[in-house]
Amino acid sequence: MILKFHKHFLKAYQKLSSKEQDKVDERLRIFVKSPFDEALENHALSGKYQGYRSINITGDQRAIYFHLEKEKVMFVRIGTHSQLYG
Repeated sequence: MILKFHKHFLKAYQKLSSKEQDKVDERLRIFVKSPFDEALENHALSGKYQGYRSINITGDQRAIYFHLEKEKVMFVRIGTHSQLYG
């Protein structure tokens, strides 16, 4: 799996604490090995994010992505549930 990152994702990632960044990195390593690992709670989105998918980073933090190709994804946003969907 090849991961690409949108500038909005990278900007939000850089604002996270080092502990939060470590958690994101850990979840992305899991995602590369097994995108549908139970720990990620990977699920399809609807509404304004129709066609996108979300994985859980922490209890409230999510990362949103979409497929560019079969084995290539673009992570576009990261934030708390209320930041992303509110």
